[in-house]
Amino acid sequence: MIYELIVIGGGPAGYLAAERAGHAGLSTLLIEKRSLGGVCLNEGCIPSKALLYSAKIADNARDGAKYGVEAGNVALNHPVVIKRKNKVVSKLVAGVNAKMKKNKVTVVKGEAYILGPGPEGYKVKAGDSIYEGRRLLIATGSNPIILPLPGVKEGLESGFVLTNREILDLEEVPARLVIVGGGVIGLEMASYYRSAGSEVTVIEMLDHIAGPTDSEISDILLKNYEKKGIQFKLNAKVTKLEGNSAVYESKGETFKIEADKVLLSIGRRPATEGLGLENIGVELDRGRIKVDDQCRTNVPGVYAAGDVNGKSMLAHTAYRESEVAVNNMLGKKDIMRYNAIASVIYTNPEVAGVGETEATAKEKGIEYEVAKLPMMYSGRYMAENEGGDGICKVLIDKKHKKLIGLHMIGNYASEIIYGAALMIEMEMRVDDVKELVFPHPTVSEIIRETIFEF
Repeated sequence: MIYELIVIGGGPAGYLAAERAGHAGLSTLLIEKRSLGGVCLNEGCIPSKALLYSAKIADNARDGAKYGVEAGNVALNHPVVIKRKNKVVSKLVAGVNAKMKKNKVTVVKGEAYILGPGPEGYKVKAGDSIYEGRRLLIATGSNPIILPLPGVKEGLESGFVLTNREILDLEEVPARLVIVGGGVIGLEMASYYRSAGSEVTVIEMLDHIAGPTDSEISDILLKNYEKKGIQFKLNAKVTKLEGNSAVYESKGETFKIEADKVLLSIGRRPATEGLGLENIGVELDRGRIKVDDQCRTNVPGVYAAGDVNGKSMLAHTAYRESEVAVNNMLGKKDIMRYNAIASVIYTNPEVAGVGETEATAKEKGIEYEVAKLPMMYSGRYMAENEGGDGICKVLIDKKHKKLIGLHMIGNYASEIIYGAALMIEMEMRVDDVKELVFPHPTVSEIIRETIFEF
């Protein structure tokens, strides 16, 4: 049998592409070497949110006296949290499998390797079988970056060093957790394990946390973390792991910090090795598969979506890229746009942003205006946050008064930000937003309040 489409990788990009293609009537084969859902569902987005929600409940209970609710001896039962996380993941993986069956997608478990061109498309080996497809979609995702430092390899083998996979399955809460990298994964795990009782230290090379997040927002988040008791070593570079310690340099001095576990979370790189891409001539750029705005590679009939193309390594970006790819396969011209993709840090408080920050606007030479307000201008936020220090920040372009960026820190930010993304996607002007009616009382009203500052 020759499939109309072979999808390599069953993460967000892969399984959604297979679902959409199957629903449209394309005979589709999906090859996944581990479990459907990929890193996001099994080792990232979903399991981490299950942990963080348990931590949020515990934190709220501990702070309950501020709201007239007194609870004694609040404890976070880590084994129960992990058990519930596993149950959530299992149900969702089962749901993905059900969608594949519903849309007549053939699922094969195995490691895919592209052998080369076939009579009518491309040949792909998985296990002991060889399959042929007229089109390929590469959706193999990404792998954690492993620092090539002394002690890291040995630490991974002994269980002293963890990646995003192992940190979500620890049976016990480490007394001392050192996290290398102050990006999204590192911060979310710092938040959870501090709430669970760990002494947490984050070592970050930059002078700030949260990577490309708006600088004012990241500063507020840092202060909130420090209030929780998380220690930060900024402008610091880990040089080696020695015994049960992490050694790092900062301002010309060398320091050593003891740990029971070390989490490596310095980023991820596209998973393109060992796929056989060279056998069909797929072009790479520093390990990323090069694609155009229709998610097409340089090889006819071969597409790439998700982390593997390195454009925007977020699950929701992967979903949309997969739809763009499948639409173009079906002859429906569609293009991928990256100007209004929201990013979220699901800590307590939440951080969310979309579009330009002041830093990126300056880099691009965009003339902009900025307005910001404390989240306390929202009645709902004030009612639910005793002493909250969140802000909402809006950027507009100076000439046309269109929204080009919105960033916030505070409760519900993750659920609100899609509205700001829609405003930017639709190129709404300040006056357009002023005419929108927001439900009251909601935290989302802070957007409207901030817009009226212009």
